[in-house]
Amino acid sequence: MTKNYWLELAKAAAIRSVKTMAQTALSMITVGAAIQEVDWIAVCSVAVVAGVYSLLTSVAGLPEVDKEDEKEVE
Repeated sequence: MTKNYWLELAKAAAIRSVKTMAQTALSMITVGAAIQEVDWIAVCSVAVVAGVYSLLTSVAGLPEVDKEDEKEVE
């Protein structure tokens, strides 16, 4: 496996993880809640756990990586 393959894999996994964290954080914030009413510690905690979960599930493979890169490896 080439260095470029691993860089693309890591980049795609990081992008997916950040997107997952943002979506999770948004889902934790109640619509119409005042900024003081949001439990920011809980929001951040759940978002980080979701990001770690996303990274761990990326081990199985990422659709964001071009299939041509995988063919080069074989």
